[in-house]
Amino acid sequence: MSARVRAPELRGRGWLNTGGRDLKLSDLRGKIVVADFWTFCCINCLHVLDELRPLEEKYGDVLVVIGVHSPKFEHEKDPDALAAAVERYGVHHPVLDDPELDMWQQYAARAWPTLSVIDPEGYVVATMAGEGHAEGLARLIDDLIATHEAKGTLHRGDGPYVPPAEPETTLRFPGKAVLLENGNLLVSDSARHSLAELAPDGETLVRRIGAGTRGRADGPAEAATFSEPQGLCLLPAHAAEVAGYDLVVADTVNHLLRGVRLADGEVVTVAGTGRQWRSTVDDHAHDALAVDLSSPWDLAWYDGKVVIAMAGIHQLWWFDPVKRTAGMYAGTTVEALRDGPLAEAWMAQPSGLSVSADGARLWIADSETSAIRYVENDVMGTAVGQGLFDFGHVDGPASEALLQHPLGVCGLPDGSVLIADTYNGAVRRYDPEGDRVSTVADGLAEPSDLVLTPAGEVLVVESAAHRLTRLAPGALSAAGASTVDGPRHRTERKPTDVGAGEVTLDVVFTPAPGQKLDETYGPSTRLVVSASPPELLLEGAGTGTELSRRLVVNGDVAAGVLQVTAQAATCDADVEHAACHLTRQDWGVPVRVVDGAAARLPLILRGLDA
Repeated sequence: MSARVRAPELRGRGWLNTGGRDLKLSDLRGKIVVADFWTFCCINCLHVLDELRPLEEKYGDVLVVIGVHSPKFEHEKDPDALAAAVERYGVHHPVLDDPELDMWQQYAARAWPTLSVIDPEGYVVATMAGEGHAEGLARLIDDLIATHEAKGTLHRGDGPYVPPAEPETTLRFPGKAVLLENGNLLVSDSARHSLAELAPDGETLVRRIGAGTRGRADGPAEAATFSEPQGLCLLPAHAAEVAGYDLVVADTVNHLLRGVRLADGEVVTVAGTGRQWRSTVDDHAHDALAVDLSSPWDLAWYDGKVVIAMAGIHQLWWFDPVKRTAGMYAGTTVEALRDGPLAEAWMAQPSGLSVSADGARLWIADSETSAIRYVENDVMGTAVGQGLFDFGHVDGPASEALLQHPLGVCGLPDGSVLIADTYNGAVRRYDPEGDRVSTVADGLAEPSDLVLTPAGEVLVVESAAHRLTRLAPGALSAAGASTVDGPRHRTERKPTDVGAGEVTLDVVFTPAPGQKLDETYGPSTRLVVSASPPELLLEGAGTGTELSRRLVVNGDVAAGVLQVTAQAATCDADVEHAACHLTRQDWGVPVRVVDGAAARLPLILRGLDA
């Protein structure tokens, strides 16, 4: 941590949340700056936004957070889409638009999210990848305050953030919707932190459940609070009678499930502690109120229980409202695409769920792999999608079709499934019988969910347009669909050159000030390595407890992706009742095999790699 590296100047296409002003590092001299490299599709980046909020409040006169938006998907390069995301997720600090990842490369970022800490004299003093750094950041900020106050180089006062105007619409970035028995629609009004019940016209507000402010209070409809709620699931009558509520809500940013009694809007917490899950994978049933969750994004009643799209850890979980238990259902927490038995499958930010008309198949919108997956007979399969880095708008045979970050699915009576193809602004349809994909509608603003009415109408939650939209009559007929052969994209991050043969993978981790590695319950670190294609690695794949690993790279494979997951457990040093912390990050590192290239691959979990 002794390296003195001058922070590169901040340059990009434009700034948000500054009142139109372009910022330079010289404008921030005297402040502690945290540059947060993020992209708005990334659930880990959204976690970091929430981790930073209390630090921004506590250190408001000395700390300036700068969001550097370095996009993954093509849609995220759209400046209007970025502006919408900044509002949607309540980003209350300046944001630099970095569409070509120039700043990402200048600051040597390798993962979303990455935090770079710049001291009041303009030097980078720490780099942190992933989430879970809030406690360490607070300790580092305290140290920097003490050091630079003593040197006279710390300047207190207001930062450069200028809030945008407050919009006025009935809904603001709605997420998901369900059809109620009375014909009304219940919508998760995510940016307004509440649920909105609308009349059958999809426009008239009947009532609101939730006070409309960010929080996690239970109670009557007018007093209860949520934080960016998403998925909604109506319980079958028998389960609702025993549970005492009719609807389950994925209270995403609170990492909770909430129950709602529709008769009067009473809200109660039914699953989750409010802490974000950072633990180890197990197959046990847990007391639902004692288990940690991680950004539950959607819900569906399947196989006699509520299935949860646990976007934050790339898994599906289950919740039993009668037994009041919860546990893991599918996935390993590895962020990638792999089919197979549920306990071995890999997913990437599952964000939409729907059950087929016959109840046999659970459809899944696996957003970060731009894929449509399914569960049937305890096995996960892929209907459409090719992996983390391939996306686009291409119809035709499912093996060749491409989506772009879909967030919603809706099973149809004929066995096909509608797809809210969010970043393509389209509704797509996958027909399992013909194994083909077609486009049903386009020109939509970030559709995030779909609702089928008993009359056969389809309503689209058009999230970035802040409304529900009906598909045109006949859109679901064969004549109403079209075939699009649009652009094909691949996320192109500059690959890292590695040599064929032995390569040492080093994950750099330095405990935060005042912390030490915690081996109370076993090894303090864990490293999981895999490759795509698997043939890229001749040796070194698998799980271990050391943050350094000998890899043997196959010289016959020209390029690929190394998938690395690292975590480190720390605790407060020399303190009674020491608090424990877990830092974790997943990397997908594009590599190119080049003769004579470096035989060491460093990844920074926390610290500076000299």
